[in-house]
Amino acid sequence: MSIAKRGRLYHLRRRVPRRYRGIEPRETVWISLHTDSETIAQSKADRAWSQMIEAWEARLAGNSADAEARYEAARDLARARGFRYLDAGAVAKLPVEDVVERVEAIPAPADQPDAVEAAALLGTVPEPRITVTKALELYWSLAKEKTLGKSEDQLRRWEAPRKKAVMNFVAIIGDKEIANITRDDMLDFRQHWLDRIEAGDVTANSANKDLIHLGDVLKTVNMMKRLGLVLPLGELSFKEGEKQTRPPFSEDWIRTRLLAPGALDGLNGQARALLLGMINTGYRPSEGAALTAETIRLDCDVPHISIEPEGRQLKSHYARRVIPLTGVSLEALKQYPEGFPRYRNRATLSAVVNKFLRANGLLETPRHSMYSLRHAFEDRMLAAGIDDRIRRDLFGHRLDRERYGKGASLEHVAELVARVAF
Repeated sequence: MSIAKRGRLYHLRRRVPRRYRGIEPRETVWISLHTDSETIAQSKADRAWSQMIEAWEARLAGNSADAEARYEAARDLARARGFRYLDAGAVAKLPVEDVVERVEAIPAPADQPDAVEAAALLGTVPEPRITVTKALELYWSLAKEKTLGKSEDQLRRWEAPRKKAVMNFVAIIGDKEIANITRDDMLDFRQHWLDRIEAGDVTANSANKDLIHLGDVLKTVNMMKRLGLVLPLGELSFKEGEKQTRPPFSEDWIRTRLLAPGALDGLNGQARALLLGMINTGYRPSEGAALTAETIRLDCDVPHISIEPEGRQLKSHYARRVIPLTGVSLEALKQYPEGFPRYRNRATLSAVVNKFLRANGLLETPRHSMYSLRHAFEDRMLAAGIDDRIRRDLFGHRLDRERYGKGASLEHVAELVARVAF
């Protein structure tokens, strides 16, 4: 930092970085530090230069063709100059001395006021109008906390239904400014889904998910951008039918069909091991696929797996748990102690396994799927009288009462699971 006195006060003197030469005509800038003390000047120099950089960055952004970027840049530039951004109407209502202060703060090299600075300080940059598709663009950054810890595949699956909901709305109603969305628009969109429900194309549950995701995008942008809109999103959902869950595989089917010699030979090794691993652990397919050398623990008194948020987000904090390995599940994971890179952070495992089971007549009914193994494990433990606390701990479910103590030891749980294991 080069600090020198000009007249009575110290100034910071620095060359303009190449990045800003297109918006700053001076080759060298002198920035007043408003003090005649060299010590104080030294302490203020870094902050003064940072404010200068901030202002130049705002000016660069202000040259954008994007209305949202220009508006945000104007607000940033006004703040960097020590003012709050106000629109031109609000500026006009300020006391005369406040307006004069803003005018005098506008740089005017060669007696030509800088247009970008003037727009920022006098409020002539129009506030951008946010359409539904623009709201979705803004949503990703405004809802960032919802994606923390998600793997790439989890993020893709989280984004997809929100993109679909917005795409559906735009296709039916149009890409309206969210401030102009009316109750009739939302009722027309609801009617579109009602027609599809009546035609048997979708369920009420699917339609409700679309309405929920669209509402999430619009409400998040409205709140985080402080728009103050009253969005017509209430009382739109459909009455949902009884939720259908996957039926469990029967013990006989697992023993005589899935575990019959050669029954799974046509399935690739990693998928086969993950299917077998699920039989005596009940893990979710995505949890099994995410296992690594660190979370598959075979060299222990009680071999087990640990379900952890390693490179991905767990369904809930209850999902973090350890599960003992027994029977065919233990033997399967011994074949892949390093985990399953073919399916880690990918959403293809269930589709691959279900396609194989369907093609080879290994689904007990058309409603069965790989996930039915999780339900089968639950039913076997229930029939064996295993305590509800232990079952919920193994499955990563919430307990409907306070959890006291540490729970059963891994050794004890392994003994109980061994009784129902294949």
